[in-house]
Amino acid sequence: MTTVTTLTSKGQTTIPKEIREGLGMKAGDQMTFTLLPDGSAVMRVKNRNVKQLYGALKPNKHVAASKMNPWR
Repeated sequence: MTTVTTLTSKGQTTIPKEIREGLGMKAGDQMTFTLLPDGSAVMRVKNRNVKQLYGALKPNKHVAASKMNPWR
């Protein structure tokens, strides 16, 4: 999807509705911009908070060093 938007004199622009909906963006979401060596830019939406990540990682299971197999 390609959409044209205009940059204001204050460096602001509007993200088109189709793009916002496609990325699941809502008011208050943060974005990161990365400039690539070829002159293109990547925008990523940071719309998850710490509470939403709860349970995403499995709890640590402690294993005794004597039970570890270095060849696995």
